[in-house]
Amino acid sequence: MKSVEIIARSVEEAIDEGLEKLGVTRDEVEIEVLDEGNKGLFGILGAKQAKVRLQLKVNTKYKSQIAKEYLQEVLRLMKVEAYIHVEIIDEQTVRLAVYGENLGLLIGRRGQTLDALQYLVSTIANREGTNWVRFILDVEGYRGRRENTLKSLAHRLAAKAVDSGRRVAMDPMSALERRIIHMELQANPDVETHSEGREPYRRVIIVPKKN
Repeated sequence: MKSVEIIARSVEEAIDEGLEKLGVTRDEVEIEVLDEGNKGLFGILGAKQAKVRLQLKVNTKYKSQIAKEYLQEVLRLMKVEAYIHVEIIDEQTVRLAVYGENLGLLIGRRGQTLDALQYLVSTIANREGTNWVRFILDVEGYRGRRENTLKSLAHRLAAKAVDSGRRVAMDPMSALERRIIHMELQANPDVETHSEGREPYRRVIIVPKKN
């Protein structure tokens, strides 16, 4: 956990210096006074400086910074030049959007590389603290395009299931993508959906309802 120890003429001066060094506000840190110091005789003789430790609180903002720094290091090792935009949607959800050129390497086949990176980022960022934060990693708007594709596919396969009277099995996909299918077809009165199989081969099954 990131922390700094500051020595200054007074406790308040040390705190202010520590906040400036960390680039945060007072409510984002835990403050421990290690030594209150003293002014000494006549404010000169025997004077002792104060010492404090400022430690960042493990909140969503802290975790989002850890996630960004980790992802930046991964991109550096992959020799990928890109900009990362962090959006804290709420206290449980953070979106990391990556922008640049020729970023197909980060997406992979059907987003498999992107899902793997998202898992790693989430694992690293959630190592500290008790509050679990969900990280959504996106590259050049891929998630939105993929979601639209999945919704369109869901309706086409639902129609196929109804016309044939047989259940239709979709290709294996991540839990996030399976949820998109389930939610999209939830209001369809002619079909029902469920998932079958074990990860990473779990897939959505579309079943026509019997009239």
